[in-house]
Amino acid sequence: MARRKVNRLTAYDYAQNGAYFITICTHGRQKILWKSDVLTAVEDVGAHSVRPRLAPELSPYGKAVEDAILQISIRHPAVKLIKYAVMPNHVHLLLLIQREQGGRTLCAPTISLVIKQMKEAVTKAIGCPIWQKSFHDHIVRTEHGYAQIWQYIDTNPQNWRKDCFYEEPPHEP
Repeated sequence: MARRKVNRLTAYDYAQNGAYFITICTHGRQKILWKSDVLTAVEDVGAHSVRPRLAPELSPYGKAVEDAILQISIRHPAVKLIKYAVMPNHVHLLLLIQREQGGRTLCAPTISLVIKQMKEAVTKAIGCPIWQKSFHDHIVRTEHGYAQIWQYIDTNPQNWRKDCFYEEPPHEP
Protein backbone atom coordinates (compact mmCIF):
# COMPACT_ATOMS: atom_id res chain seq x y z
CA MET A 1 0.00 0.00 0.00
CA ALA A 2 1.35 3.45 -0.92
CA ARG A 3 2.28 5.75 1.95
CA ARG A 4 1.12 9.34 1.99
CA LYS A 5 3.74 12.04 1.71
CA VAL A 6 4.30 13.88 5.00
CA ASN A 7 2.95 17.42 4.61
CA ARG A 8 4.43 19.08 7.70
CA LEU A 9 8.00 19.83 8.72
CA THR A 10 8.90 17.06 11.14
CA ALA A 11 10.87 19.12 13.69
CA TYR A 12 8.76 22.29 13.55
CA ASP A 13 6.37 23.40 16.32
CA TYR A 14 3.22 24.51 14.51
CA ALA A 15 1.93 26.16 17.71
CA GLN A 16 4.78 28.68 17.92
CA ASN A 17 4.34 32.37 17.20
CA GLY A 18 4.37 33.20 13.53
CA ALA A 19 2.36 33.65 10.35
CA TYR A 20 1.01 30.71 8.39
CA PHE A 21 -0.45 30.62 4.86
CA ILE A 22 -2.96 27.79 4.53
CA THR A 23 -4.76 26.37 1.48
CA ILE A 24 -7.59 23.87 1.88
CA CYS A 25 -9.28 22.23 -1.13
CA THR A 26 -12.75 20.78 -1.48
CA HIS A 27 -12.98 17.05 -2.13
CA GLY A 28 -12.28 16.42 -5.81
CA ARG A 29 -11.86 20.19 -6.17
CA GLN A 30 -15.59 20.52 -6.65
CA LYS A 31 -16.64 24.13 -7.29
CA ILE A 32 -19.27 24.36 -4.58
CA LEU A 33 -18.33 27.45 -2.55
CA TRP A 34 -19.44 30.20 -4.99
CA LYS A 35 -22.85 30.62 -6.61
CA SER A 36 -21.17 31.66 -9.89
CA ASP A 37 -17.92 33.07 -11.26
CA VAL A 38 -19.29 36.64 -11.03
CA LEU A 39 -17.69 38.95 -8.46
CA THR A 40 -19.67 41.60 -6.59
CA ALA A 41 -18.52 44.68 -4.69
CA VAL A 42 -18.39 44.29 -0.90
CA GLU A 43 -18.56 47.20 1.50
CA ASP A 44 -15.44 47.60 3.58
CA VAL A 45 -16.36 47.30 7.24
CA GLY A 46 -13.36 49.31 8.37
CA ALA A 47 -9.76 48.56 9.19
CA HIS A 48 -10.59 45.15 10.66
CA SER A 49 -12.10 43.83 7.42
CA VAL A 50 -10.32 40.73 6.20
CA ARG A 51 -12.50 40.08 3.16
CA PRO A 52 -11.45 41.31 -0.33
CA ARG A 53 -13.18 44.41 -1.74
CA LEU A 54 -14.49 42.40 -4.68
CA ALA A 55 -15.88 39.08 -3.58
CA PRO A 56 -17.99 36.29 -4.98
CA GLU A 57 -21.53 35.59 -3.99
CA LEU A 58 -21.02 32.61 -1.75
CA SER A 59 -23.15 29.49 -2.03
CA PRO A 60 -24.73 28.11 1.17
CA TYR A 61 -21.64 25.88 1.50
CA GLY A 62 -19.40 28.92 1.00
CA LYS A 63 -21.30 30.85 3.67
CA ALA A 64 -20.86 27.96 6.12
CA VAL A 65 -17.13 27.97 5.32
CA GLU A 66 -16.88 31.73 5.84
CA ASP A 67 -18.75 31.48 9.16
CA ALA A 68 -16.34 28.75 10.34
CA ILE A 69 -13.34 30.82 9.26
CA LEU A 70 -14.60 33.86 11.18
CA GLN A 71 -14.96 31.68 14.32
CA ILE A 72 -11.25 30.72 14.33
CA SER A 73 -10.08 33.72 16.40
CA ILE A 74 -13.06 33.40 18.73
CA ARG A 75 -12.42 29.72 19.38
CA HIS A 76 -8.64 30.22 19.61
CA PRO A 77 -7.75 33.69 21.02
CA ALA A 78 -4.03 33.12 20.32
CA VAL A 79 -4.79 32.71 16.58
CA LYS A 80 -5.53 35.88 14.63
CA LEU A 81 -7.21 35.67 11.22
CA ILE A 82 -5.32 38.19 9.10
CA LYS A 83 -6.80 37.56 5.65
CA TYR A 84 -8.84 34.92 3.85
CA ALA A 85 -10.42 34.14 0.52
CA VAL A 86 -13.14 31.61 -0.17
CA MET A 87 -12.65 30.42 -3.74
CA PRO A 88 -15.00 28.12 -5.71
CA ASN A 89 -13.06 24.95 -4.77
CA HIS A 90 -10.54 25.99 -2.14
CA VAL A 91 -9.88 28.39 0.72
CA HIS A 92 -6.82 30.53 1.52
CA LEU A 93 -6.09 31.67 5.07
CA LEU A 94 -3.36 33.86 6.51
CA LEU A 95 -3.20 33.13 10.23
CA LEU A 96 -1.00 34.64 12.91
CA ILE A 97 -0.28 32.80 16.13
CA GLN A 98 0.50 35.16 19.01
CA ARG A 99 0.89 33.38 22.33
CA GLU A 100 1.26 36.64 24.26
CA GLN A 101 -1.49 39.22 24.22
CA GLY A 102 -1.77 42.05 26.70
CA GLY A 103 0.96 40.69 28.95
CA ARG A 104 -0.53 37.24 29.42
CA THR A 105 0.52 34.02 27.77
CA LEU A 106 -2.19 32.27 25.81
CA CYS A 107 -2.27 28.59 24.99
CA ALA A 108 -1.85 28.30 21.23
CA PRO A 109 -3.21 25.30 19.37
CA THR A 110 -1.32 23.80 16.46
CA ILE A 111 -2.26 24.87 12.96
CA SER A 112 -3.41 21.27 12.35
CA LEU A 113 -5.89 21.50 15.25
CA VAL A 114 -7.21 24.88 14.07
CA ILE A 115 -7.83 23.57 10.55
CA LYS A 116 -9.29 20.26 11.79
CA GLN A 117 -11.81 22.12 13.96
CA MET A 118 -12.67 24.57 11.16
CA LYS A 119 -13.32 21.67 8.76
CA GLU A 120 -15.42 19.88 11.40
CA ALA A 121 -17.50 23.03 12.00
CA VAL A 122 -18.27 23.24 8.26
CA THR A 123 -19.15 19.54 8.08
CA LYS A 124 -21.48 19.88 11.08
CA ALA A 125 -23.12 23.04 9.68
CA ILE A 126 -23.90 21.56 6.26
CA GLY A 127 -24.38 17.93 7.26
CA CYS A 128 -21.73 16.33 5.04
CA PRO A 129 -17.96 16.49 4.55
CA ILE A 130 -16.71 18.61 1.63
CA TRP A 131 -12.94 18.69 2.20
CA GLN A 132 -9.95 16.84 0.80
CA LYS A 133 -7.77 15.20 3.41
CA SER A 134 -5.13 17.43 4.95
CA PHE A 135 -4.20 20.92 3.73
CA HIS A 136 -1.21 22.81 2.39
CA ASP A 137 0.70 25.13 4.71
CA HIS A 138 3.52 27.59 4.23
CA ILE A 139 5.36 29.10 7.19
CA VAL A 140 5.78 32.81 6.47
CA ARG A 141 9.34 33.76 7.37
CA THR A 142 9.89 37.28 6.02
CA GLU A 143 8.01 40.57 5.82
CA HIS A 144 8.35 40.46 2.04
CA GLY A 145 6.83 36.95 1.96
CA TYR A 146 4.02 38.12 4.24
CA ALA A 147 3.24 41.06 1.93
CA GLN A 148 3.24 38.82 -1.15
CA ILE A 149 0.87 36.32 0.45
CA TRP A 150 -1.43 39.08 1.73
CA GLN A 151 -1.58 40.53 -1.82
CA TYR A 152 -2.14 37.09 -3.36
CA ILE A 153 -5.10 36.36 -1.07
CA ASP A 154 -6.52 39.86 -1.62
CA THR A 155 -6.49 39.54 -5.43
CA ASN A 156 -7.17 35.80 -5.76
CA PRO A 157 -10.96 36.09 -6.29
CA GLN A 158 -10.47 38.59 -9.14
CA ASN A 159 -7.84 36.30 -10.71
CA TRP A 160 -9.89 33.10 -10.37
CA ARG A 161 -9.68 32.19 -14.06
CA LYS A 162 -5.85 32.35 -13.85
CA ASP A 163 -5.74 30.26 -10.65
CA CYS A 164 -3.95 26.90 -10.66
CA PHE A 165 -7.16 25.30 -9.28
CA TYR A 166 -9.34 26.72 -12.09
CA GLU A 167 -10.62 24.28 -14.67
CA GLU A 168 -12.52 25.41 -17.75
CA PRO A 169 -16.05 23.98 -17.71
CA PRO A 170 -16.62 21.29 -20.35
CA HIS A 171 -18.09 22.57 -23.62
CA GLU A 172 -21.55 21.28 -24.40
CA PRO A 173 -22.15 20.26 -28.05
